[in-house]
Amino acid sequence: MTAPGLLIAAPRSGSGKTTVTLGLLAALARRGLRVRAAKSGPDYIDPAFHAAASGAPGLNLDSFAMAPAQLGRLAGEAAAAADLLLVEASMGLFDGIAGEPGRTGAGADLAAMLGLPVVLVLDISGQSQSAAAVVRGFATHDPRVRIAGVVLNKVASERHRLQAADAIAAVGVPVLGSLPRDAAMALPERHLGLVQAREHPALAAHLDRLAATIAAHVDLDAVAALAAPMRLPGGGWTTPRPPGQRIALAQDEAFSFVYEHVLGGWRAAGAEIFPFSPLADEPPPEGCDVCWLPGGYPELHGERLAANGRFREGVRRFAASRPVHGECGGYMALGEAIEDAQGIAHPMLGLLGHVTSFARRRLNLGYRRARLLADGPLGPAGAVLRGHEFHYASTIRPGGDTPLFALADGTGRDLGLAGSRRGLVSGGFFHAIALE
Repeated sequence: MTAPGLLIAAPRSGSGKTTVTLGLLAALARRGLRVRAAKSGPDYIDPAFHAAASGAPGLNLDSFAMAPAQLGRLAGEAAAAADLLLVEASMGLFDGIAGEPGRTGAGADLAAMLGLPVVLVLDISGQSQSAAAVVRGFATHDPRVRIAGVVLNKVASERHRLQAADAIAAVGVPVLGSLPRDAAMALPERHLGLVQAREHPALAAHLDRLAATIAAHVDLDAVAALAAPMRLPGGGWTTPRPPGQRIALAQDEAFSFVYEHVLGGWRAAGAEIFPFSPLADEPPPEGCDVCWLPGGYPELHGERLAANGRFREGVRRFAASRPVHGECGGYMALGEAIEDAQGIAHPMLGLLGHVTSFARRRLNLGYRRARLLADGPLGPAGAVLRGHEFHYASTIRPGGDTPLFALADGTGRDLGLAGSRRGLVSGGFFHAIALE
């Protein structure tokens, strides 16, 4: 028997989904409920906030990258020791890519597949009764998806609330609560989204404030009562093999983007993980057989990383005899240099030949399929992985290394060769989520 679940969604980004999700998690946990949370889609930052609010590890559920059986297994495991699972959608509820039905990456895919009732967060600033038309449209857009309730956000006054709530009530969808306009409820942001949870200067106090606000303005009993038992798809899927038996994993404010399901998969396969901090000038532990440099924000710490000789020499020594792989930010650090936002170039590990720049920004965002061109930490040659890219850094000098994979976007459009490999070192901007 697993916990019932709900999907917290909205018509668009910026409506307050994360604020409401965190407030609900914190408020319900303070009532003694065992709550778990998951994020729909490829997101490293929100799950860390979910973990802080719920007291349990965060999780990603991605309908594009993950097979239905894997989604069912992960959702079931998350809910097995909980009283309630809250899944936070990304962007708008129905926003995804064109392609195979149910594999678009949209939050609506999860609502339909897992049978999750949807709580719609509506930012009603600049409108009142028109909010009912939005609710009606969302309630009738896809018969597989049930809008079970609404939380109003950025309510200006009692009159404003009544106008919107009365109109929505006529649609037949209950209004579960309404949040006043309050800039203090927002979390700080930077170029890839929210500032990381570990960097928030007063996260516990902020979560306390969100919990109190939600408890005062949202009917928590009504929200919990809307949750429904999940339908968990069965079947099997191929799990990526761990990159090694003893994995040296860079972990700090510069390198922190690792999915919980990936770490869990490595551990389940018998691998051991040994964190080290490049920012603290730590080298990868010598007893490990592979080094993994995940994504993050090395462009914000270029001067410090360039000065950390023990880290740089330790990774170079490691790479002489054992595999080293870098994803996105880790890939940037493997190159010759990183140019920061001010245009200052900071020398990096020099194990690959490229140079990247955060001063010359260009947004790269979207789902990807990557076919490996050689054996390596990501898997054997020919294997196809699903994942994504999300970075602003641009490559200003490609270097002359051998490509690592053939890349396509989520719809299958060819994007050419990408990534780099030289000897035992490999990397690319591509973040792997699951095997195809």
